[in-house]
Amino acid sequence: MPIRLISTDFDGTLFAEFENPPIPPSLLHLLAEQQRQGVTWVINTGRDLGSLLETLARAEPRVHPDALILVEREIYVRQDARYVPVQPWNDACTEDHRVLFRRVAPGLPPLLARLGAAHPATFYEDAFSPLCVLAETTRAADAVQAELDAYAATVPDLTVVRNDVYIRFAHGGYNKGTALTELGRRLGIGPGETVAAGDHYNDLPMLDPVRARWLVAPANAIAPVQRQVREAGGHISARLNGGGVEEGLRRWLNGGGQNR
Repeated sequence: MPIRLISTDFDGTLFAEFENPPIPPSLLHLLAEQQRQGVTWVINTGRDLGSLLETLARAEPRVHPDALILVEREIYVRQDARYVPVQPWNDACTEDHRVLFRRVAPGLPPLLARLGAAHPATFYEDAFSPLCVLAETTRAADAVQAELDAYAATVPDLTVVRNDVYIRFAHGGYNKGTALTELGRRLGIGPGETVAAGDHYNDLPMLDPVRARWLVAPANAIAPVQRQVREAGGHISARLNGGGVEEGLRRWLNGGGQNR
């Protein structure tokens, strides 16, 4: 079955901030080639729209993704050089989070007090979560995540989303995997025609054969990601970041998921 949808995480997967260039030109060429053959490319990220587009503009990729999944849950598609929200998915996502976070709000002050006293981290609220964490170390992030996971287990629909030392709350019905499936449904593309590539905890929901048949993890992917991808028969690259994505894509495009 041919590959028709490619989902790439951004930071640490497609994009490496301290590399020059941050996205390998050969990977961009490959993605553009696939787009010309009718394949849809989506960047599936925890960033919001402004942050992603600003960083992409600085990278000067000259290849534009066909769709974006933002904050691990909102879907946008490219139309006439603009990214427009997909409805009713985005409105339902916003409302479900609003209702959940209103229900969670009374329990947050004592939770924040306990976490702040025990862990070296900054705690704050933003437009996407009433509790966000920027931990000072990976070890601190591990400890905070463990406490938040235990707390979330007591609250229906609440889940914890983490990327490196950044952590936030979210609704369990919305993540990179469910959003990818919804995008595929709208395009008439199933998991058997989908590639997903990622490197960190927040990528785990899309690095699942239920969401994508063809999986890729770059060499810098954390151990839980590599383990899940390996157990699903996915590709663990010997190369870092975008180079690893390119290696995995070429393997699948020239193997069981080829278009040519």
